[in-house]
Order: sequence, then structure tokens, then C-alpha cells
Amino acid sequence: MRATYSCRQKMNDSMTAQDLLINQTILVTGAGQGLGRAAAIAYARHGATVILLGRNVRKLEQVYDEIVEIGGKQPAIFPMDLAAATDADYEAMAQAIGYQLGRLDGILHCATAFDALAPQALESVEGWTNLFRVNASAPAAINRACTNYLEASEIASVILVGETHGHHPVAYWGGFAVSKAALEAYFKIQADEWADTPMRINLLIPGPINTPQRARTHPGEAKDSLTQPEALIPRLLYLMGRESNGVRGHVFEGA
Repeated sequence: MRATYSCRQKMNDSMTAQDLLINQTILVTGAGQGLGRAAAIAYARHGATVILLGRNVRKLEQVYDEIVEIGGKQPAIFPMDLAAATDADYEAMAQAIGYQLGRLDGILHCATAFDALAPQALESVEGWTNLFRVNASAPAAINRACTNYLEASEIASVILVGETHGHHPVAYWGGFAVSKAALEAYFKIQADEWADTPMRINLLIPGPINTPQRARTHPGEAKDSLTQPEALIPRLLYLMGRESNGVRGHVFEGA
């Protein structure tokens, strides 16, 4: 009997298919560090033209240089402060992508805002508003602004990066957990609305990984004991590539 071709097997194959994302254009938010940086480099390594979106231009330029050094296609840099962006800014971003690159085949939403662990009694409206703008409103607004380009792609894939405490809220995670829970609610709605379209959307909850945010919440933790961002790359490649074209509306936890 022929063995079932598992999702894990397909993810492993994605790591070896160097042309997996050839001719695709992929937007990565939060591309300057952590998981966004690792994914942007991996997507470029597998043939994609990557749009690097983030707030810190210096960090984006470093990722740009890394992609060029490995022989990847010349990426694009799009600086944007998601905490301050408006609908007009997102529309301008989408128009720039269309004018400069002509297409958009996927979006990976890695950008995240986090302040500090604190009891709710010490949080503020301003703090919550900032968290919601970056963690929940921005992904929805970017997807909305880019819908026409995603619809034009035969393999459009959107990946949201959630967070454990948005999935299972606990004390002291406050507005951050609530904003990430809101992202999950948005994900379910968008997946339902896109059910009969070429576009697909999935949610990845990485769990504890070695990122700058994790260092802020757990400063005394040994970094080498954590899952490294690169461990998530097989899943991120699989979900962005053609092999997962029928996978939509799923929540994935961990690598």
C-alpha cells in the first residue's frame, strides 16, 4: 500500500525545493528581526522577491544585504510605523507594490507590538490602542488594501503569526493578549469570507522562540534552550508554497 504523503513530509520537501517560490512576490512585515527576518531570508533563498516592511530602516537594510549576499532576488524595502499608519498609508503601500513589482502572491504578518508584562490596573487606553493598531488592525488593513493583487494571484497565501497568550490568555499579559485574541477572531472571519476565493489565510502560533520579544518577557531565560526562529521555516515555506494551496483556515501551533 502506498504511504500517505504527510504534511510533515511536504514541509521537509519545501526546504529542499530551491525554486519553491520562484516568480512569487511576498510581503513580510516585521522583517527586520526575529521570525520575520528569518522568514524573509528563507523566502528569498527559495526564489521569491521579498518586500521588507518594518519600522527600523537600519535593520531592514541589514536583511536586504543578507538577501543580496546569498544570491537572492533584489528585495524591496518599505519603512512603515504600523502604530501610526492610516488607511491612506496602506492604500499607498499597495499602490507602490503594484507600480514597482506588478504583483503580490503572499503576505507573512510578523510585526508585533509589545510593551511589558503588567497587571491590568496599570495599563492605559493609549497602550491598548497602540497594541491593537499593530497586532490586530494593521494585518487586517494590509490584507484589505492588497486584496486586488492577492485575488489576481493563482496561489495567494496570507499567514498571520499569533501568540500563545492570545490563544490561552493568562494574568499580566493584558492588552497584548487581548489584541492577539482579536487577531484570531479576525482570522476566523477572514478565512470564512475568503472560503470561495483564490485567497487563503492561515494562523501560526509559534510558541516560545528566541526572539527580541521573548527576551523582554523572560530576560533570565537561556536563549539556547528555546526553539530558534529557523525551526519554523519549514512550516512557513510550506504554507506559502503551492503544495499547501488547499490548506486554509487552519491554526498551526509550533514548528
